[in-house]
Amino acid sequence: MSNTEQQSEEHNEGHKAMIKTPKQLLVTVALAFLVPIAIIVMLVNLVTASMGTGAGSDALAPEAIAQRIQPVAGFKLVDANAVKELKTGQQVYETTCTACHAAGIAGAPKFGDAGAWGPLLKQGQDALVNAAIHGIRAMPPKGGNPSLDDLEVARAVVYMANATGADFKEPAAADGQQAKDEAKPADVSTAAKASEAPKAAETAKPAAAAQDTAKVDPAGIKLYDTVCFACHAAGIAGAPKFGDQAAWKPYIETGMDSMVQKAIHGVGAMPPRGGSQASDEEIRAAVQHMVNAAK
Repeated sequence: MSNTEQQSEEHNEGHKAMIKTPKQLLVTVALAFLVPIAIIVMLVNLVTASMGTGAGSDALAPEAIAQRIQPVAGFKLVDANAVKELKTGQQVYETTCTACHAAGIAGAPKFGDAGAWGPLLKQGQDALVNAAIHGIRAMPPKGGNPSLDDLEVARAVVYMANATGADFKEPAAADGQQAKDEAKPADVSTAAKASEAPKAAETAKPAAAAQDTAKVDPAGIKLYDTVCFACHAAGIAGAPKFGDQAAWKPYIETGMDSMVQKAIHGVGAMPPRGGSQASDEEIRAAVQHMVNAAK
């Protein structure tokens, strides 16, 4: 036998030694397909898991989450008997006006947009201030914040107008105005007379309605006036408007407990507890206050 024939025979025998049976052939073919597929699946899972945890970003950081769920406007509960300190125009804008004017919601002229503010500035400072105080179109009186002083509203108008090129003069607090604010208890007789009118009207309501009103905790009214009104006063972001029977009817039909739970845990664009630190009892009282107004 020649060397060439001997080498050829040894080569064939080597091949025959690797795959000797049909079963081994099938296993080899199956592995040739399954191993690459398994590797691809593992790589896909690795990439998907990395994306789900926000790799390379701080989207799930506590600060980022708090930023996303914060209320439309920043409000805090204050003592109604505390001495009132008049805010600057910028402070009023940042706590109240920004809810609509920052993004131009509901037709509000966007902050800094000279084109949107131009026609309004031609009306003059007094006309703009008057409209802001008493409300106009979709904008409620004082931007929905009844706790604001007229002077504070005027300052906010000047701040926004001047940001678009106007030259309005910011009104200053009159001499003794702070003292007048502190002396409000002296006007008790006027306040008492004003409170008598609602009481007289209340006696004319059905007994059931009177009982519902009696159940409202004053803390609920306070919570509404300082937090909930930001959206519910004008029906912003789909919130049922305060006093709108048609808008509140579907919610009232679900029952008080259901409404309270949604207010506590958040629903739709509304963050949990309206973005406040109110207790469950205060939330229930605020919901009851709004429900009573819609009956």
